Parts: sequence; C-alpha cells; structure tokens
Amino acid sequence: MSGKLLLIAAGGTGGHMFPAQALAEAMLARGWRVKLSTDDRGARYAGGFPKEVRIEQVASATFARGGAAAKLMVPFRILGGVMGAIWSQLRDKPAVVVGFGGYPSIPALSAAWVLRRPRMIHEQNGVLGRVNQIFARRVDKVACGTWPTALPAGVTGEATGNPVRQAVLDRASAPYIPPGDYPMALVVIGGSQGARILSDVVPAAVALLPEGLRANLRVEHQARNEDAARAEAAYAEAEVRAEIAPFFPDIPRRLSEAQLVISRSGASSVADISVIGRPAILIPYAAATGDHQTANAKGLSDAAAAIVVQEKALDARTLAGHIAAILQDPHRAETMARAALGEGKPDATARLVALVEELGGDAS
Repeated sequence: MSGKLLLIAAGGTGGHMFPAQALAEAMLARGWRVKLSTDDRGARYAGGFPKEVRIEQVASATFARGGAAAKLMVPFRILGGVMGAIWSQLRDKPAVVVGFGGYPSIPALSAAWVLRRPRMIHEQNGVLGRVNQIFARRVDKVACGTWPTALPAGVTGEATGNPVRQAVLDRASAPYIPPGDYPMALVVIGGSQGARILSDVVPAAVALLPEGLRANLRVEHQARNEDAARAEAAYAEAEVRAEIAPFFPDIPRRLSEAQLVISRSGASSVADISVIGRPAILIPYAAATGDHQTANAKGLSDAAAAIVVQEKALDARTLAGHIAAILQDPHRAETMARAALGEGKPDATARLVALVEELGGDAS
C-alpha cells in the first residue's frame, strides 16, 4: 500500500473523535494512509470516519469507571495495549502519530515515544486533559484547539483551533440579522452532561422577559428526554413558541439563523459559535475536569463576543437580564457577532494538516 501512514489515537467521546475525523479526511485527500487507534468504546463512535480509515482496536482502560478490582487491572490492560501498539508500529511504521486525548490514546503514543516516531497531541480544551498532560513533554508538537491553553512549564503550544465539521464551514460567516421588532430565534444548547440546569433556568428566564420581547421570540432548546416535558410546559405557560428536542441534527443551520445562543462552553460548541459568528451567553459546566469549560469560554469573553455566567451565579433573573440586554440592543448584538467571528478558526483542520506534514517530512 503506497502513501505515508498517519496513525491517529483518540478516545471514545465526540470531543476527541470529531477533530480526529476531520484530520483523517484531510490527510486521506492528500494521499496519506490513515489508521485510527482506539478501544472498543471508541470504535462505536467511529462510524463517521471514511471507510478508507483502518480502525485498530487496542486494550485500554480508565481509572474513572468500575470497582476496585477493575481499577487494579487498569495498568495491566494499558501495558498490554502498549505492547500490542509497539508490535503494530514495527510492522507498519507510521510517519506521524497524533493523539487527541482519552485513555485509548495511551498505547499508540507510548509506542511512538518508545520507537521515537514523530508524534503530536491535539488538545481541544483550554486545560490539558489527563492523558495529554502525561504526553505534553513527550511529543514533538502540542496543538491547541483553545487559545490560550494552560501548558506545563517549558512546553510550547501551537494555536491551531478546533476543526469543525463541513456543515459548520458551509455556514461560516453567514450574514447576521440583528435583533429587532420581528421574529427572533434563541438557540439553547445544553450538551450531554449537566444540561438539566439549563432546562430549569432558561424557560424561567424567558418568562421574565418583557412581553413585547417574548412575543417575538422563538426558542429552539436542546434538552434531555427527562427534562423536555418540564421545559415545554414552562415555555407554554410563558406563551413562548418553543421547539424542544434531545438532539438537533441541523445545529449549524439553527446557529446561523439565531439572534442569540445560550450554550455550555464545550470546545466544539465554542468553535461552532465562533466560526459562524453569533452572540452568546456561555454557562460553563461546573463539574468539568480542571474547570476547562471556563477556559474554553475565555477567548469569546475577552473579545466581548460572549457573556460568561458561572453555574453558581446562574438564576432566572440574572439570565433574563443578560438576554434582554443583548436582544434589546441591536448594535451590541451585531458587535458581539463580529467579535465572535474574529475568534473563529475555520482553517483549524488546515493548520493541523500543516503540522502533520511538517513532522512527517523526513519520516521513513
């Protein structure tokens, strides 16, 4: 099989797998071969990868799940995965190994370190995840999806941004219609973790808005199944039109048509909001490791493109005040939208590609 080999190592969450998929697609288009190294959980999330990507399952484990006996076995499972990865890389030498975080990336990155293959990590969030912390000093490059990223002393990062899917790129810099005395869209993205607080507070906040503002508002609220009926009833009582679903497959379109977005500050959500360019109220998930969602929100906050409200300060009256302050001030809303665009990195995938090709230039 011809072409240099890129080995991508990633854990089984969307935050890790999506940028990995974007890089895989781009490198295939440039004539490279691509393998994905992940565990059985990650393999279940790999359905969006091109069929040309060979998926290699490795033994991995995490200390975060299972009982005492399972935790005792973690080092042995990881060691087995590392030995298997070394054998695999000896048989088919990767020109570059890129890790995107998560425990399943440990075997491939460890093997690349042992065999001295060119290697890189990509961190989506503003704080390094546990696995990326381990490897930050043991790789040739650290690519940062959120800037600035908190890095260990002596480690230099490259600000690449977080790759976004093609549907988002298709809406990049879509014209923004500022709020006014006409129908307006408020998009609420709760994320998969800790979304209950948004389903409780956002409808209550909307109910406190001035009657004229409520009359023009259409809310599109992503909520968990167990929270949907409660949120729907609250919007109905406030006489506000609302569409509620656990998942919107067309989020890029909805973001592009929104006058305001209320969202968790997961790395992918922040990237989407920035590339499309919309005013936002960001509510970091308080239990996120290392408070990384607050770090993710910093760029938009510092650029005055978003208002950040911490969970401990979140209540209906406070949120209603922020919503009204944006939707009743078209100039401010438009300025925020422009500022968000200034923080966007629609070329994030191209920046990652450039780093991979630089690392793989002399690989044999």
